[in-house]
Amino acid sequence: MLEFLIPNNVMCHAVEAMLFASLGCAILSVLITQMNISSIGFTMSHAAFAGGSVGAFFGYAVLPSAVLVSILTAFLMGPLSDRTRMHTDTTLGVLFGTMMAVAIFFIALMQGTGKGFDASSLLYGNVISLYREEIYALAVITCTILIFLIIFYKEITAIVFHKRLAEIAGIQVKPVYYGILFLISVMVALSIPIVGGLLLYVWLVTPAAIAYQFCNTMRNMFIMAPVIAVIVSVTGAICGILYSLPVGPLTAVIFSGLFVGAVAVSPKRKIVFHNH
Repeated sequence: MLEFLIPNNVMCHAVEAMLFASLGCAILSVLITQMNISSIGFTMSHAAFAGGSVGAFFGYAVLPSAVLVSILTAFLMGPLSDRTRMHTDTTLGVLFGTMMAVAIFFIALMQGTGKGFDASSLLYGNVISLYREEIYALAVITCTILIFLIIFYKEITAIVFHKRLAEIAGIQVKPVYYGILFLISVMVALSIPIVGGLLLYVWLVTPAAIAYQFCNTMRNMFIMAPVIAVIVSVTGAICGILYSLPVGPLTAVIFSGLFVGAVAVSPKRKIVFHNH
């Protein structure tokens, strides 16, 4: 897609993957932070990790298995919270532990039976080993997230403001909420091979956390968070490949440093400081 700008094939694939992954994750990060479901990041990443492990054990492709288990987890999450009447974060904690146990069990089983399984690509990611089809899939899910946001923006803002009041006002909360969980599950599963399950949480929270330091409205956060994420991720991919550094961890470090800097210079911090 960007071959006319970047002749180097490896660099081009890495930049394209980081571009779409960061754009989609940044939009979702605003929803995740504003809806107070930040635990969904590591729950979904471990669901994808478990799916990949189970798929590898039974001889299936890792990525489709990861996507399938992530989607099943997303469909289980919403009804489970409603039926048990527990807070979403509690449900996420239970699912996180379950998925982690499943992943470790099947990896240990493969090692015990001599099948062998290199889990490092799922844990830390490897942006330079992606197939063209995986990048196309990232582009499709990112466009889907963007279209979903545009179509259901009014419903989303109502849910973020107060889920119960939105239901009373006649807004179809559950379909929109389950739709958000579905998009998060697919985005997380497709991003695992790029940045890994251990680092993906940074992409799902930090862009919105940085944007929040300078924005007073959710609309502005939806603009600023993706811009920050794309600049940081593409810069990390280019620098990582040019200087032979691990792309995922390098980009995560840049995100973290930028967050610290944003907090230090945030106008909101100055207001709080003066108030005290």
